Amino acid sequence: MSDCCNPVDRSQDKTYDLIVVGGGSAGFSAAITAAEQGAQVAVVGAGTIGGTCVNVGCVPSKALIRAVESIHHANVAPMRFKGVEAQARTADWGQMIAEKDALVSSLRQAKYADLLPLYNNVAYHEGTARLVDNGVEVGGRRFIADRIVIATGTRPAVPAIPGLPDVDTLDSTTALDLTELPKSMIVLGGGYIGVELAQMFSRAGVDVTLVCRSRLLPEMEPEIGAALTDYLSSEGIAVLDNLAYQAVHKTAEGGSALTVLRDGVAETIVAERLLVATGRAPNVEDLGLIEAGVKQTLSGAILVDDHMRTTVRGVYAAGDVTGRDQFVYMAAYGAKIAAKNALNGDSLRYDNSAMPAVVFSDPQVASVGFTEAQAIAAGYATRTSTLPLENVPRALAARDTRGLIKLVADGRTRKLLGAHILAPEGADSIQTAAMAIRCGLTIDDLAETIFPYLTTVEGLKLAAQTFDRDVKRLSCCAG
Repeated sequence: MSDCCNPVDRSQDKTYDLIVVGGGSAGFSAAITAAEQGAQVAVVGAGTIGGTCVNVGCVPSKALIRAVESIHHANVAPMRFKGVEAQARTADWGQMIAEKDALVSSLRQAKYADLLPLYNNVAYHEGTARLVDNGVEVGGRRFIADRIVIATGTRPAVPAIPGLPDVDTLDSTTALDLTELPKSMIVLGGGYIGVELAQMFSRAGVDVTLVCRSRLLPEMEPEIGAALTDYLSSEGIAVLDNLAYQAVHKTAEGGSALTVLRDGVAETIVAERLLVATGRAPNVEDLGLIEAGVKQTLSGAILVDDHMRTTVRGVYAAGDVTGRDQFVYMAAYGAKIAAKNALNGDSLRYDNSAMPAVVFSDPQVASVGFTEAQAIAAGYATRTSTLPLENVPRALAARDTRGLIKLVADGRTRKLLGAHILAPEGADSIQTAAMAIRCGLTIDDLAETIFPYLTTVEGLKLAAQTFDRDVKRLSCCAG
């Protein structure tokens, strides 16, 4: 692209080995990876350093989820354990938000801002970057490099529902900044963000209605979505699924009214606040992708191949802006591959076959590998086993048998293809299954492995045994 029609000061141009556009987890992963190889790196960040995860995503949401989880478990303890007396409530939501903010601030400083001085070959620039010939332009300055990694992340998406722009809605960012709790809330969206926030606000004392077009966690096993729906309903959350959004309007009291179509019948739901959690949109508007020739998917995400290459030579992309596997650890993983391929040749491939995914509901949802439907679609002669948590001694001792474990295996080779856990401690158990899939282990390997007794992860062994045996006929630790 020529500068003839829009001249800029070329005297401040600076050359780097790699330019990283984005100051979040993926951006820092790419920059540190390149810097450790001795490259001169420029990082261009717009907005608060640290990106989504530490500022408005993983860290603040999980801190508040854990806080209200302690309230809930104190209140249900007398029902689970006779002889126990306990009661808890939300006493000062504003104080809880302040503590959350302090944690976010400390981690942003320690894991992002304080890292920059440790790398003499990384220069951080504030501003909005736009792709130009041989580099990027930031506020009239041009940074030159043959290799660029775009890692600009995403923001909450706004669905096209009539009347929605006229209502004062919340999203996953603004909801976590509320210093006072509303009396009631509609949560729009049955994905992991909607599920987590709906349960969090309900346990904090808000009357919550969770609505979604299909079912809860549609990408997970249907047994898990159905069971979780029952658990949320038992906590007092109204779960309305398999519906169509018709319109939104403001009520006379200043609240929100959502009209949905369910089984052909219109129904209006009213609440003080409406939280929209229907997905994320890529931050690509100011990058000049069309002019540069970088192709995008229908959703606007940057199209990349398995080497993290875009359709323009020398330009790579990683993290949520690519629309794939929107987890912070996968963003960092993809960015590391992008940086290494950019500097060393395109030999590394992105591999998510053993990617664990976690939903921090209670009970937690954890998954890795193929679902049953995915395995069948891939051509496997699929076998499955499903173990209700009431067969896991840990769950019996904890007086909490909510959940199940489902394993998916290749019926011919008996290799483990997928593992799906719904359990109070499911998140800390899934990595064992991830390692098993990564190493090509069979369900027999799992069934014969020694697991510690009275742990949730022991359920993987029991679920593996369930393929061929009735675990109810086994004594403790028998295998």
